[in-house]
This record gives sequence, structure tokens and C-alpha cells, in this order.
Amino acid sequence: MSKQNPSYTNPEPCKHLAAYKHKHGLNGFKTLQNCLKTTPYGRTSVSKHESETPRCSLCFGYQGRFYFCLICSSIACSGHANEHSQSNRGHEIAVDVERAELYCCVCCDQVYDPDFDRAVVSKQFMDMPGNVNGAEGVVEGSNKKRRLGLGLELEWKRSKRLVSMADRRSKSIFPLGLRGLNNLGSTCFMNSVLQALLQAPPLRNYFLNDRHNRQSCRKKSADRLCLPCDIDVIFSAVFSGDRTPYSPAQFLYSWWQLSENLAGYEQQDAHEFFISMLDQIHEKEGKSKHQNKDNRDCQCIAHKAFSGLLRSDVTCTTCGFTSTTYDPYVDISLNLDMSFCPSTGTSNRTSKPNENASMSTLLGCLDLFTRPEKLGPDQKLYCQNCQERRNSVKQMSIRRLPVVLCLHIKRFEHSPIRKMSRKIDQYLQFPFSLDMTPYLSSTILRNRFGNRIFAFEEGDESDTCTEYEIFAVVTHSGMLDSGHYVTYVRVRNEWYKCNDACITEVDEGVVRASQCYLMYYVQKGFHYKASEDLSCFPMSPPGGESYLQIAGCC
Repeated sequence: MSKQNPSYTNPEPCKHLAAYKHKHGLNGFKTLQNCLKTTPYGRTSVSKHESETPRCSLCFGYQGRFYFCLICSSIACSGHANEHSQSNRGHEIAVDVERAELYCCVCCDQVYDPDFDRAVVSKQFMDMPGNVNGAEGVVEGSNKKRRLGLGLELEWKRSKRLVSMADRRSKSIFPLGLRGLNNLGSTCFMNSVLQALLQAPPLRNYFLNDRHNRQSCRKKSADRLCLPCDIDVIFSAVFSGDRTPYSPAQFLYSWWQLSENLAGYEQQDAHEFFISMLDQIHEKEGKSKHQNKDNRDCQCIAHKAFSGLLRSDVTCTTCGFTSTTYDPYVDISLNLDMSFCPSTGTSNRTSKPNENASMSTLLGCLDLFTRPEKLGPDQKLYCQNCQERRNSVKQMSIRRLPVVLCLHIKRFEHSPIRKMSRKIDQYLQFPFSLDMTPYLSSTILRNRFGNRIFAFEEGDESDTCTEYEIFAVVTHSGMLDSGHYVTYVRVRNEWYKCNDACITEVDEGVVRASQCYLMYYVQKGFHYKASEDLSCFPMSPPGGESYLQIAGCC
């Protein structure tokens, strides 16, 4: 990995924010800390008075999005924020009440500032439950007295000390490669997937071994936007040994530019982000490497790590003719087996493991995925043998397994008929060790033909690795439109909860009880190598030498 920092930086702030900081400095940010409130999910909002519903000071409305002026503390709705700034010179910068994000009333857009981000994160550390007991509780009580006489300046310094204390504490506990990621405005979906991919052995090996050199990449390409370069920067930052939360702002900016349909501060789906991210890596790295039109032989790191091959058999129920097709995949989407679930309608109450004698399991979901499915009368397919449309049976199986297996649980249902969406909060039991042998095409075909000892699949190899170990779980909690993503990662057989900027060690029982949405498994050979302590590996190659090999070379 390259030693130097990239020559590009975060996007420049708007001129109105620059003028505000030049005139007022950080005073407004410091004062705002008293009005910040952090939810248990880690989302921060502005709350002047908990008992009051925010209302626009111009139209007195209480619906929609509201903005808190950093100069006069008045609240304006989205329709009157610009009018407020025009009638009050110098009142251009406000804060989104719901999301605690900087907003320029003139530009009518969110703006990013690292000093403001630092103020919000410091407040989150101050509100952490661990800061009310023991020695930190003494500091808390002592500073409450000091605030009466010394004001906000000591409070600001205290928040910095808390960040420093948390940093020192994490250095002595957590292994290398664990670092919090700041929430840049409803970006928990991005942080959760990034935390999982940072622990993926093939990707970690690829970027830590300088397989994508961002300096040489910029020299070869005139395109200033390169997502692999930004990922390389994140790997450098996370594995640098620095434990203070990191802000992947440049990565977010590049992803917005490359995926305009998903750009914005609205909450996005973690699964869609994962697929979009792999597509962008492939677009950048796959162009210069030999590949088929279906990406089957693509040598980019995204496909080398995640790509597999699905087999689909459609059998005519009249003549028995079978049509077979193969499709590449980077993840497998699984329906929850709802046959054991009680009818709960659109309830969002989570079914806990001990509530039902029979529960959904990951193995049951995989069985459902590979189970023969009788297609309905409206899905008749053309039979080449009968020369007409016939009723048929479809069966899926896995022709080739990837190094990293991503399983996506379909928890979000969308009904075009009822014109409504809902989230399925059903508990799913999943193993930490997974054997995929029963779901391979060779196994499915043997079962179909009476377990004959025959190589039904061309190139059917007995030494294919089918045993996997889990290393990351992305979970979703809350409602459909107001939930929160958290990732649990497995490092050296210990589990850690990555909740945006906060990282804590947890028991495996917490992971098993979580509401899994994305599960990442890696082949056992990679898992055992990845369990080694990485603290002995240098973060910068001495004398320009290559990195030591980590978890097998891709």
C-alpha cells in the first residue's frame, strides 16, 4: 500500500460555510453540543426542548424537515429556510434538526465540515453509557460543577479527552483492523458494509499487499474518481493503528458521483450498496483484464472474491426434457422460510428464539432455495422437445462456490398489488460453520437420479472447498423506513460490534440473537489464516518492499 496520502482531498465547503467559520470560528458548534441528543441506535438529532414539537418560526407548521439556525437559534421549515437567510444577513448556515447535519440555506443542500463532524462524534462519546460509572463518572460529576463557572470551553475540552481516553482504551483491547467509521448523515448502511469488507481476507490481502496502487492508478488514468483508490485509502487508515473514528467522506463523495441514482442523504439499503460497490470496483478494474461478457472469467478483485455460478434446471412435466442455464452471482438472496412462523400481518415485533418451538434456520432457507418449484399456469415456458409452452418445474443449485460467500436475507417485502411495503422481523438461526455440499449442483443431480456415483457435472471435483466460516454479520433493527444498520465482525474468534464510530466487544450469543440481513462466510482455509494476529505486519512496506502475504494471495 502506498505510503503517501492521496493528492485529492474532501470536497471544498460552500463559500457561505467558509464565511461563517471565518467570522464565528467553532463557537456555534460548541454551543450546539448542548442541544444534541443521541438515540440508542447511534443517530444524533437536535432537541432544544424534549417536550416541545419543533415548529417553523415563520409559518408555525410542524410537518416536514426543520433547520436550526446557528446564529439566532430559530427554527425554519424547508420551505422557509431560504427566506430566513435572505431576511437575516449572515444566517445562511443551519443544522438539520432530525439528522444533526449542516445545511446551507442559500445552496439548499447539506454541507460537510470535519470540525462539525468532530463536535457531533464528541457528543456521542459523552453520551455513551460507559461514561457514567467509575472514574469516568467522577469526571462527569466534576465537569458538571465546572460548567457552572467556566462555561462551554471546558465542556469542549472534556469531550476531546473522552475521545482520547476511548482511543487509548481501544488500543489496549481491540486487535489491529478495528476502527470506528463516523456517520456522515444516515450512512450506517455504508459503514456496516465497509466494516464487513474490511475483514474479508481476499480484499484485505489485495489492498494491504498494494495490489491496487493509488499513485500509479492516478498516473495511468485521467479519471479523478476511482472507488478502488478510495477503498485503498480506507484500508490504509483502518490498519494504520490509529483508533480514532475515521470519516470515509471521499469514498462517499466518489460513490455518489458514480451511482447518481443512490446519491443523497436518505437512508439506503445495505444490500443495494454492496452490489453497487462491487459493480464500481469491477468497472474500474475489470476493463483492463480478460473476461467473458457475463464476467465469468473476470480477474478483478470483486469477482475473484465473491463471484460464483448458479445452475437453473427447468424440466417439462409432460415430456421430461430439461433446459439448463448458468448465471454468475456475487451474492445469494434467500427467502425466509415462513412455514413455521405465526401469522403476524404487518407487525414489526421481532420473533425471539424462545417464542416458537420451530424457527426459521439458514439451512432451511438454503433448502427452500434449492427445492424444486412448480411454475404456475401463467409461467409456462417453451419446451424445445414439445415445441410448445408447457407446465414445468424449476430447480436452482450452485455450480461453483466463491471464496467469500455473501448470503442476503430478504427481510423487505414489496407488494405491487397492495401498494405497500413491510419488513419481516422473523428471527433466523444461522450457524458459524457452514457446509455447502448439499446445495451443490452435483449433489442435487445425484439426489435427483437416485444417488448414482457419477460425475453429473463437467469438471466435478471432489476437492472443492465447501466448508465455510462466518466472519461478518450485517444486521438491521427498527422499522422499514427508520431503521439502523450494525455489523458484527469476527476477529481472531472474538466478536466485535461496529456501530458507526463505536466499537465494542460482545458475546457470540448477542450475534446469534441479532436480526441478520447480510451474512459473510469465507472458505475455511482463508478463515484460519485470517485468524492470525495482524499486529506484526508492517503498515508501510520498508524500503519499498512488498507486504507479507496475508490470508492467501488472490
